[in-house]
Amino acid sequence: MTIAGGVLVGAGSRLLPASIPFRFFGAAVAFQLVAWLAALAGADTLPAFRGGLGWPLASLHAVTLGVLAMTAIGASLQLFPVATRQPIAHGRLAAAIFWAYVPGVAALVAGMGVGSPALLAAGGAAVAVALVVFAVVLGRNLAGAKGMPLVVAHGAVATAALAATLVTAGLAVTSYVGLAPVSRTTVLSLHVVLAAYGFMGMLAMGLSHVLVPMFALGEPVDAARGWTSFALAAVALTLGVASSLDGMPQGVAVAAAGIGTIAAVLHVQSMRGVLARGMRRELGTGFRLVALAWAAMIASLVLALAIALGWDEPRAVTLFGATLVAGWLLTFVLGILQRIVPFLAAMHAGRGRRRPPTPSSLTDQRSLSMHARMHVAALALLALAIALDHGGIALVAAAAGSVAAVAYAVFFTRAARAIAHPHSDAA
Repeated sequence: MTIAGGVLVGAGSRLLPASIPFRFFGAAVAFQLVAWLAALAGADTLPAFRGGLGWPLASLHAVTLGVLAMTAIGASLQLFPVATRQPIAHGRLAAAIFWAYVPGVAALVAGMGVGSPALLAAGGAAVAVALVVFAVVLGRNLAGAKGMPLVVAHGAVATAALAATLVTAGLAVTSYVGLAPVSRTTVLSLHVVLAAYGFMGMLAMGLSHVLVPMFALGEPVDAARGWTSFALAAVALTLGVASSLDGMPQGVAVAAAGIGTIAAVLHVQSMRGVLARGMRRELGTGFRLVALAWAAMIASLVLALAIALGWDEPRAVTLFGATLVAGWLLTFVLGILQRIVPFLAAMHAGRGRRRPPTPSSLTDQRSLSMHARMHVAALALLALAIALDHGGIALVAAAAGSVAAVAYAVFFTRAARAIAHPHSDAA
């Protein structure tokens, strides 16, 4: 199968067993609901959240580890073999990651919510082991890459950032159990930069070079523009890490945010160009969410620039975090995942069938429309709650997000059922 001038060639031969990516995707869908319910439990303190154990921190990590990283693992294990043109080695090891990672995330989130350092440490250890194994599996695949060097370069930086993120996460956990070898402020700043912009940000940008042309039936991004955006993003990430260290001048943070903004704008322009030239014009609610996520990505960097320049609004950091995690990364993942899931489900369910199902036949559009409306409402209400420091509005935002998460689960269940029951009506 050839799609979009060679973006996806012979992918069927490199598909993992459906159970591997769909386990991760299903867990991500479940943790989306967990995240909003945790936000509901901590709504009173959520608008002014700046760190510390409690349900707002649990909600944040249910998103970052439970939804974002969970989806990243499942998508990377399935999509990077397409980019590197070689299958994932040790498929059973890839499957085993799930059984360590999901209980670990659940324990870590619960430990944060109830304020149990012991549970937090146990969950954190399991998560760390699973992510180390994932980094090794992905790194081995990238090391033997035979194609798509731009995608591979993004993946390599993301993998290195993941390794560094694990170090900062370990240091953060030690601070909660009474050990603080490094300044907690420095550790948390490094953790945010490396996890959000380094691991998830680079991964999202890299996989976009596969997914956007594939779903739009368009040509890949112009190589020169793509490499320019990548280079600027890598420089901004490096400066962002440096700016988090004690004693660094303010200008380093300003340069990091400024260069990062330019990289983000170039990336979005490139992606919009692919969509404009693509043969498929209507990409549904998924890509409307992706467009919103791209705007939030740029907005997060503009907010970071304002903070670096001295904007001292008390809730600026909280608003920045919400824009970065919920506005950009969560919205992007949910938008892309609602395109990936029916596509992969159709490919798996269609094996050995004369008339395989189409992705559109496995897409519950009513559920996705409900999700999109409630998700956008939740984001808007969350921003308003932070701006006004109003727990009641945060409560309504979390309730709207919970409804959105349930609607998304309905969509996912129908698509996944096509694999479990390939001859059902849904398929």
